[in-house]
Amino acid sequence: MRHRPLSTALALVVATLATALAAPPSTAAPGGTTAVASAPAAPAADPGPAAGGAERDTTVLVRATDALGGGGATRADRPDATLALRDLFLARARLGEVGDRFAGGLLARPTDGDRDPYADGYSARQRQRCGAKVCVHWVNRTEDRASRAWVDTTLRVMGKVWKHHVRTLGYRPPAPDGRRGGNALFDVYLKDLGSKGVYGYCAPERKVPGESKQASGFCVLDNDFAREQFGRRPLETLRVTAAHEFFHAIQFAHDFGEDPWLMESTATWIEGRFAARVDDNRIYLPYGQLGRPGTSLDLYEPSGYAHYGNWTFWEFLAARLGPDVVRDVWWRAGTGGRMPDDYSTQALRRVLADHGGLRRRFAAYAAGNTMPARTYPEGSAYAAAPVTTRRVTASRPRVRLAPRIDHLSSRSVVLRPGRSLARRWRLEVRIDGPDAVRSPAALVTVRRADGSVQRRQVRLDRTGAGRMRVAFGRRAVRTVTVTLANASTRVLCDTGTSLACQGSPLDDRVRFRTTAVAVRR
Repeated sequence: MRHRPLSTALALVVATLATALAAPPSTAAPGGTTAVASAPAAPAADPGPAAGGAERDTTVLVRATDALGGGGATRADRPDATLALRDLFLARARLGEVGDRFAGGLLARPTDGDRDPYADGYSARQRQRCGAKVCVHWVNRTEDRASRAWVDTTLRVMGKVWKHHVRTLGYRPPAPDGRRGGNALFDVYLKDLGSKGVYGYCAPERKVPGESKQASGFCVLDNDFAREQFGRRPLETLRVTAAHEFFHAIQFAHDFGEDPWLMESTATWIEGRFAARVDDNRIYLPYGQLGRPGTSLDLYEPSGYAHYGNWTFWEFLAARLGPDVVRDVWWRAGTGGRMPDDYSTQALRRVLADHGGLRRRFAAYAAGNTMPARTYPEGSAYAAAPVTTRRVTASRPRVRLAPRIDHLSSRSVVLRPGRSLARRWRLEVRIDGPDAVRSPAALVTVRRADGSVQRRQVRLDRTGAGRMRVAFGRRAVRTVTVTLANASTRVLCDTGTSLACQGSPLDDRVRFRTTAVAVRR
């Protein structure tokens, strides 16, 4: 089987698609009327109107090609391969004959032969080795070759990942694929992905009979995870990649169309649960809410990293409520049986309703990110979330702020007592936030001179107003941090954004008028 560069294939196909897809997406309906096809837009980089159908569908194809290293994207700009292929799987029915053939090649297994006309499949005879739950496929020639020792290592690690995710944490296993890989076991293929800047990916393959949102799939991992390509010991890179990608296969068995931020943030979180000492997911911390607290939790950045960095939210919850809380969210987001098929933030809100509520938990998470060493088991290695800092003195006792805060994001201000506030001073914090339906929250954290920390939630009334007094004398208090959080999940779904349910938030840029005044006791 030959290797054809994907970029060459893309040039041939996109030219055809540009003409084919430009035609109005309509078909003759019974009775001579016209039925206009419609479908959800692919995720966009920023909230906004969905692209036109032809442009949208061509973009899905281009992104899938780029993700597998065959298009024009650089490594830095390359989309996530699994999500790009998932989006292609969702769009495939709209692509017409030419697009469907091209999509089939990108979604094909490396062993699919003539059914892999554009993607980069095996060009040598494949071999396989199977364990109790997983089969590993490889070749011993060409650039995709893998050693028998590495095959055995991959099979052993995949067996442990299955046991961890399915048996220990209790997730639904990947959907059966019949005998697509030669038997009923889950299939993993080894290929030279590192030369393309790809660690691994999983692809949805066939819908489960009778289930519109469940699909079987397979995974492809690098054939050696060489240190010179990936920068770590091969076994470490294998462990985190296998944990992450196999969790995507589990997600396909719940709802392959689920919101991408939930898919990627939980897959990145589970890396740390399986391979705790590798700490590879720390590289994404600057891009999530630890580094950018003003960016919404449910944002998926197709060419960015926010959705990876927000694994900290799940670690925050798991450390306090146990790891089952993540599985419970996926149960609510799942389909089939008694699973409710909620969208991501809807599932999250309903699960946390039994644990103090999303508003309380999200505000505590946002406040905790200003002191990660006290918030996470390994938080001493994390940089704190950025804050606004103000010094309060007897001559300038008042600080006013009026930030606008987007949904599921926050802002914190640190107030430091000046030398003139030696003792017998208190700080009065007054909040005038949005009304209760928009889920505002405010927490005040007092860091005392002895190193202890006290955190209290400001009680806001139905109009969003509340106040609190705390000690503020310099001899007793180092800082007071006021964290303002917008925990709203209200949304108009299916408007073509990259947020929860591809929707437009109803409560972005809400104003939190805040005043802090130093007063003598």
